[in-house]
Amino acid sequence: MSERRRSLFVLLVVAALIGVSIFFVLTKSTKLGLDLQGGVQLVYHAEPTAQQKTVTADAMQRSIDLMQQRVNAFGVSEAELNQAGADQIEVGLPGVKNAERAAAQVGSTAQLFFYDWEGNLLNDKCQVTPDVNANTRQPIVGLYKAVTQASKCTKIGTSGGPGANGGPSQAAAKPRFYAFNKKLHKPYANGQTFETKADALDSLTPQQRANAQVVEVPAGVLVLRNEKASANAPNPDTWWVLRDRPGLSGTDIRNPEQNFDQTLGNEPIVTFNFSSAGRKAFHDITRKVAERGADNAFGGDPLQTSQHFAIALDNALVSAPYINWRENPDGIDGSTGAQISGGFTLQSAQDLAKTLKIGALPLKLTLVSRSQVSATLGKQALNQGLKAGIAGFIVVALFLILYYRILGVVATVALAIYALYFYAIVKLIPITLTLPGIAGLILTLGVAADANIVVFERVKEEIRAGRGVAASIVTGYRKGLTAIVDANIVTFLVAFILFVIATAGVQGFAFTLGIGVIVSLFTAVVATQAILYSLRNTAAIRHKTALGAGEKKVKWRFDYMGKAKWFFSMSGTILLIGALAISAKGINFGIDFDGGTRLTVGLDHPAQVESIRNVLIPQGLG
Repeated sequence: MSERRRSLFVLLVVAALIGVSIFFVLTKSTKLGLDLQGGVQLVYHAEPTAQQKTVTADAMQRSIDLMQQRVNAFGVSEAELNQAGADQIEVGLPGVKNAERAAAQVGSTAQLFFYDWEGNLLNDKCQVTPDVNANTRQPIVGLYKAVTQASKCTKIGTSGGPGANGGPSQAAAKPRFYAFNKKLHKPYANGQTFETKADALDSLTPQQRANAQVVEVPAGVLVLRNEKASANAPNPDTWWVLRDRPGLSGTDIRNPEQNFDQTLGNEPIVTFNFSSAGRKAFHDITRKVAERGADNAFGGDPLQTSQHFAIALDNALVSAPYINWRENPDGIDGSTGAQISGGFTLQSAQDLAKTLKIGALPLKLTLVSRSQVSATLGKQALNQGLKAGIAGFIVVALFLILYYRILGVVATVALAIYALYFYAIVKLIPITLTLPGIAGLILTLGVAADANIVVFERVKEEIRAGRGVAASIVTGYRKGLTAIVDANIVTFLVAFILFVIATAGVQGFAFTLGIGVIVSLFTAVVATQAILYSLRNTAAIRHKTALGAGEKKVKWRFDYMGKAKWFFSMSGTILLIGALAISAKGINFGIDFDGGTRLTVGLDHPAQVESIRNVLIPQGLG
């Protein structure tokens, strides 16, 4: 294939890609990150569990990885999960509107346990009375009353009841502390539990702390929220106090899936199978429940006298089905698996199945803050970023055209093609655009222009050396290609390393930079070369002045190498000043590196960002 035909073929490919890019730009939507479209921001405090005795870096990373899997399973695009300090995890969920559901999905520890209900239910005297059917008992109204009753059960302990998982429950392996208003008995911190009294008090505001009562629930005693009356009902403020000796746990189930129970009017349920150890434990505990129900029935109606098998998820009772002692005198062997029913919507059943499938988090996560993030600031920054990008494109294009004439026009066309290709790739992959990502995108404009400049300077050198225009274009591309490829490879490797070792916004910057380098290499070398090769024998570039390669009006030389010692001295001085400044002043880290306090406050009326800054800066908060 001749050189001209090859160039025409490349131009056809470029034109076809332009058509495809326009199609994707017009038909695909652009995904925006949390900083540009708003969403939900969650901050969790990590605490040890019975299995994970301390909060380690590995446990934090494992928690983040599992949370990322949950976010992906729930369909949230480009979530931002970062470790903020030694024991906090920050989660940004762009486009999510329901902050409460997001918190339940992402941060739930998914601790699932199965109990012999009557065999562990405690009465007001902290006694287990398995001969008393749970149908005759009433839950405790109010969390304060339930916690106060549980706090009196100091001799329960965690011994016994190992179940299939070989040990006592992780739900109440340690004492837990609740904070209440001592006069109104209303729970603080949404009724969350804390590992120590100090932790409970630290979670409160000074005003709350002055009116706080902290109540300790001893290890081995569990306070469970009662099951919901229906799928769409709110969480009830009724509670049970339980001896924490489960028969088996969520680690003993396999293949959880959302299904429907045809016998209950197509009610959403979660079905699952058991591990071999889990199946045996399930059979043992249901046999025990069935036998006790038969012993206490005295020939009565099984529907009224059968005892119960309870399922608890994250300190809430999901359901407590009875084991019919007449139909299942030997319990249920679990060979066909089992199901969880009661109080599920389709969405909540799907969420539970996904959460159980991914697994429990190694650490207990307490929600520190939950906020709905507005995109107002992001939109302002986006507009500023787009304006900066357009302005930068115009300035670069004017420079190229004025300095390189026809070559500059070709480079400007290539830059426009690059911008179109890149935007199409952003929509096609899709890449979620964030402010750091946009910064990477704008930076690649300079990378694309730089490649053209290297080639054009080579072309001009060849023309001034006496070669013809056509031969200079060929030679210029051949000599400039090595430098272009070297520079782009270095930039791409830097982007790759940043993407691998960095997190969140830096990853977005690195990813867009890496993609931009690849696209710019194609447009700045292949596309411009094909255009110039197609034009090199035409009148448009026949004269060297049309390429900005006329004779230099001012000629001067500077012996850089001869002055090398001065340049080295200047560089060394700058490095020394920088090193002294860093050692004396340190580095001013932002909140994402150094930690700190993030405040979310409401405004009585809309305000401009600049006016808020003007208020905060005099207070030393800007």
